Amino acid sequence: MAMSSGGSNRAVPYINVTPLIDVLLVVIIIFMVVTPLKPSRFKADIPTQRDPNEDLSKLKPNPLTLVVSISPDLQLKLNQDPMGSVNDPSALAAKLQQTFQQRKEQHAYKIGMETATNIPEDQRIEKTVFVKAPRALHYGDVVKVIDAIKGAGANPVGLQVDDLP
Repeated sequence: MAMSSGGSNRAVPYINVTPLIDVLLVVIIIFMVVTPLKPSRFKADIPTQRDPNEDLSKLKPNPLTLVVSISPDLQLKLNQDPMGSVNDPSALAAKLQQTFQQRKEQHAYKIGMETATNIPEDQRIEKTVFVKAPRALHYGDVVKVIDAIKGAGANPVGLQVDDLP
């Protein structure tokens, strides 16, 4: 038997990497499972470019545009027609439902959807509503109005934050 002289009774350092590989594999599996859950895209409609010298005051608004304005005193207006208050948006919701039903009867489709017969008619009807509110308004008050608008069947709902007078 060969024994080294000098009495080296010290332990030899040895790192067991098997548990580290197990941890690494678990982390890889977690990333593989979580990755498909994050949204892959955010759809945004970007307006077309206009000539900077064009006079915008002569442009006519789309007759199908619906704008719900919230005043600083929490009063609602649908295209300048009074519709109650934020605390009771039922009149607004009823008017929007009536408007959407009329558009369905009159076949008022979104631009470009007039001939798209492969899409159900209910999805082709113009139901876009914009909410215009002052920046100083409480978030909860705006959410109440958005809930009423969505409950009436509007899709999509656009937000316009302005410092209204």
